[in-house]
Parts: sequence; structure tokens; C-alpha cells
Amino acid sequence: MSNIVFAVQEDPRKNLLPALDFGDVEYILDHRDQITFDSVPWVRRIATALRKYTEEDYILAIGDPAAIGIACSVAAQRTGGRYKMLKWDRQEQRYFPITIDISREQSSTPK
Repeated sequence: MSNIVFAVQEDPRKNLLPALDFGDVEYILDHRDQITFDSVPWVRRIATALRKYTEEDYILAIGDPAAIGIACSVAAQRTGGRYKMLKWDRQEQRYFPITIDISREQSSTPK
């Protein structure tokens, strides 16, 4: 089975071809969607879209910051606190994978 890159929100101006190196891209939200003051329906919608998310998949943080926060929270909840994201490097013009683990307190502080 192939990994999935869950792009939080479609952005017609962005070229996501480099993300295909990490798996098939699936959009969670349309580019017109806006998170409103009542986040409950959006949490449900994003959770439904991420129902098959596994630790082998990726979150692509693109779009509405509130939606990105919800998607990361749902991904962490589904996997016991571990999830992977793709981070764009402007200089290299490519994505790099980052593993995030919030399941335990880290013994050292980032520098």
C-alpha cells in the first residue's frame, strides 16, 4: 500500500508535484473552505477525511492555519501522538519529512 500525503487545503496556486515523492496526495478541504467560529463541524469533517491516516502517512501543512492545527491534532490522536509532516525548504525547493512525537516529554530542549 502506498503512503498518503494529506494536504490540509487545496491551493490552486501551489504546485504539489514534489509531494508525490512521499505518496499519493489527497486534499482534506477545498480551497474555498473557511473555518468558522464553530469548529465542531470542521473537526468532524477533517477527522472523517483522516479516518485512514497511519503513522506512515504525511500531513502537508497548507491552507487555513486553524485547519492545519485540527489536522495535526487528529493525526496525533489517531496514532498515539506520532505523525509525520512535510516541510518545504525554499532553498532546496523540495519537501523534507519531519516526524513529530507528542506522546512523551522530550529530555532535551531544541537548540
